[in-house]
Amino acid sequence: MKLTFFHMQGYRDLPDNFSEKYESVWVDPPNDELCDPVMEGQYLRWNLEEIELAARLGYDGVGTNEHHQNAYGFPMPNLTAYHLAAVTKDVAIVLLGMTLPIYHPLRVAEEMGQIDCLSGGRLVAGWPVGTSMDVNHCYGVTPTQTRGRWAEAHDLIKAAWTRKGPFVWNGKYNKLRFVNPWPKPIQQPHPPIWLAGGGSLETFELAAKENYTYSFLSFGGHLAGDAMMQQFWETNDQAGNDANPYRGGFAQIVMVADTDQEAERLYEQHVKNFYMKSLHVAPQFAVTPGYSTKRSLENSIRKMQAATAFDPAFRAAVTWKSAIESGQVIGGSPATVRDQLLEASKRMRIGNWILLMQLQSMPHDLTNHNIRLFAEKVLPHVRDLWDDEWDAGPYWPSGARKPKLATEAARSRVAGAVPAE
Repeated sequence: MKLTFFHMQGYRDLPDNFSEKYESVWVDPPNDELCDPVMEGQYLRWNLEEIELAARLGYDGVGTNEHHQNAYGFPMPNLTAYHLAAVTKDVAIVLLGMTLPIYHPLRVAEEMGQIDCLSGGRLVAGWPVGTSMDVNHCYGVTPTQTRGRWAEAHDLIKAAWTRKGPFVWNGKYNKLRFVNPWPKPIQQPHPPIWLAGGGSLETFELAAKENYTYSFLSFGGHLAGDAMMQQFWETNDQAGNDANPYRGGFAQIVMVADTDQEAERLYEQHVKNFYMKSLHVAPQFAVTPGYSTKRSLENSIRKMQAATAFDPAFRAAVTWKSAIESGQVIGGSPATVRDQLLEASKRMRIGNWILLMQLQSMPHDLTNHNIRLFAEKVLPHVRDLWDDEWDAGPYWPSGARKPKLATEAARSRVAGAVPAE
């Protein structure tokens, strides 16, 4: 399977009373009051150093996302991806945004094309619809237009990458006399496209129709994600597709230490801080009328996704013990993490793991410790899980590294014989 170190790039220093004093971490937390630009510059440098470390240590991919006017995660992932394309080799650049409804589609086609060229064909083109907080409240897109704008942007970017230019585009939201981007991507007909979402039925259906990877993003964890991933696979089956696990992706918090007890000591405060502060989103921003279709909203309620990560009672109850038992966190010793990751991979049929290994308040040295331990003692023992059956090729950039085959010892561990540490 493919393991991507994914950096949310959040603001690392929020006050202890943040959740009590401020209404939301997203949209309207006062910038001059809470965000120190000098410190943010340091955080951004640490972020890049952490991502580059993961690239050097052999992770299959490195990536980041896009959010606006918040302390949870910062904007402009294309700039981060451009930097990584220049300073790394072999590793996939998983750009999971850009958020299509808030951009001019031709600009996305140009920027992603340039990143793919600079990287030598290592780009994963992630095209999320975006959160309601970002799209509707920060950028003012009418909620009922969100998916329509996304769909037209999707069609225009693919056309810009696959049709000979110049050509005319006469859409509802974009009218262009000349579509002729320079350069087009190296990867033909285009880089692998990944969709990301929180359980929208329309996103399931589009991924199945277009043969895209669908990545489920939820801080409920892998046990809570079972129902949604099962529904995705059912949708994929109904479309007549094969069951290639690389069609599926999942975002998961992962924390590794020398022992289970050490993991709790090192990481619990940061897990609790993340759920209490970084996911402190006001309900009027998180669930905007018109953003989700009626059928997807009803489905999310039935699957119990509405009362998870943004629910204050849910967040307040998080401890290390509860996070491990519920699957919100895969954490502990290397052997424990290997067991949990392999079990979740097989149960949900996941080929692409988006590993969340830096939670906002975690210091730089602890983040590096987590990255190194996973790379040295977990990654070699799990990455060949699907190798005998499935090819990641259609869903992975053609210019990215082909990992060396795992050792026989690693293969035996994948088969279930992981010895105790």
